[in-house]
Amino acid sequence: MRIFLIDTQIIKKALIKSNSPRSAVETHAAEFKATPHNYFMKGKGIEMNTPDYRTYKDVKINPDLSGAMTDLRAVTGNTMDLNIMFVKVSGVDCAVATIEAMTSTSAMSELIFRPLMNLELHKKSNAEGVFSFLTEESLLAAERKTVFTYGDVIQYLFSGFAVIFVESLSKAVVYSIQGYDKRSVSTPESEQTIKAAQDSFTETIRTNLSLIRRRMKTPSLRFEMMQIGKRSSTDVCMMYMCDRASSETVDALRKQLSKIKLDTVLTTGYIEPFIDESFGSSVFSQMSYSERPDMICTRLNQGRICILVDGTPFCIICPALFAENFQTMDDYCEKPYYVTFMRWLKYIAFFLAVAFPGLYVALANFHPEVFTLKLLLNLAVSEEATPYPLTAEVFMLMVLFEIMKEAGLRLPKSVGSAVSIVGGLIIGDAAVKSGLISAPLLIVVGITATSSFVIPSLNQQTTILRLVYILVGGCSGLYGIAVCTLLLIANINAMDDFAISYTAPVTPFFPKGITDVISRKSFKSYERTESTMKEYREKRGEKS
Repeated sequence: MRIFLIDTQIIKKALIKSNSPRSAVETHAAEFKATPHNYFMKGKGIEMNTPDYRTYKDVKINPDLSGAMTDLRAVTGNTMDLNIMFVKVSGVDCAVATIEAMTSTSAMSELIFRPLMNLELHKKSNAEGVFSFLTEESLLAAERKTVFTYGDVIQYLFSGFAVIFVESLSKAVVYSIQGYDKRSVSTPESEQTIKAAQDSFTETIRTNLSLIRRRMKTPSLRFEMMQIGKRSSTDVCMMYMCDRASSETVDALRKQLSKIKLDTVLTTGYIEPFIDESFGSSVFSQMSYSERPDMICTRLNQGRICILVDGTPFCIICPALFAENFQTMDDYCEKPYYVTFMRWLKYIAFFLAVAFPGLYVALANFHPEVFTLKLLLNLAVSEEATPYPLTAEVFMLMVLFEIMKEAGLRLPKSVGSAVSIVGGLIIGDAAVKSGLISAPLLIVVGITATSSFVIPSLNQQTTILRLVYILVGGCSGLYGIAVCTLLLIANINAMDDFAISYTAPVTPFFPKGITDVISRKSFKSYERTESTMKEYREKRGEKS
């Protein structure tokens, strides 16, 4: 006799009737309350071995159809979105389990229900015959698998598959008929281009894989799907080209991903700390992000490994190089001389975004002789009217700028533009007229803010480094700025995840790839050869 729903009161009554001591009654009740799935009423013939949400993963499917459905309901807590339909297929009892709103109703009707209802197996009308038809003699769906445990059943069931159970068989077949709602492919939001492609990734990993495969029609492009997250079982796909990527890097990254034991993985940020060796020790990161399929294809062709996570439209690129933050897909649509100009313009913008306010504070406080006499007199008059020291004034103004920028990002788009109007026109103009800040300082902050928007991929780094440079410049002048810059360069050069230097191909120097740092090679040179991460890795090995 199997009991599926039972509580501690039932156990107490059963044991009291059997004249068990009170201490034994309490012991049995406590044991059942702690581990109900492992509790057995000894000597009473009552076995409570139905799997629950803690023990279901490795439990074999019950060959009894009604028992299997009871087990499935027990594992899921009889959740309201679980749909179970009992049907007879050629005289054999079967059951179809789905999750509401996760499957396509029309696809399930045309591809599964209609063929099964019309099935007549005259020669071998038994359970094995029906299962053989489902798995070998029919094409009911593009993807189908045979599963043997409740763990696999739950994994596919909650991924939008339909699961078919057959009476007297301890296995089931799953069919891919997903039909959940998803966002359509749209234009990139964070990586705008003029002449390049205008499509971007979505939150559905299968759609993202198709966007990549459509561009890279080569058998060397490999997709490795895995599930990470003990509770979420999130699909994570590792992508690489077997003839371009280093096999050592692929093996190392695969091993790192397999060691992640988080309960849930909802975005790419959940797994980055586990694969980025310098995540907690460096300002910069050797992992970059992109929502553009064409950018991912470019990086794959260069020997990178890319990671897609189901539920997020951004893809991780590893390892990334510092110089790639100044490159865009539009670089491959323009003439080389214009690309060279724009690339150096971005280098200058990065310098201004990081060091310009700190240099202004250092020169004004410690080295005023570098200014011309007329400019120095103007600065002195402007700063004399303000009530705060220059360092505190610049620091507070930069913090205020970050507050307004964050408010503009988090507010709805319909009112986000109002923040720039209030901050730039009303607050800025009123602060200058009231004498709280000087006009030259407002110009410095404006140039710094505009420069920071040129390299959005380095927004986190420029924000923090800018404040550090202001404090260091205000305390130590150019000497502090120089020391801070040397420490930053040393920290960047120390980054070498997967044996690839973050500053390659500058250090270690690699002539074959240096052209793409200062300019852009012509496409004729790409016909002859193209530098890959494997070559950078080999070059670093020679240097060491």
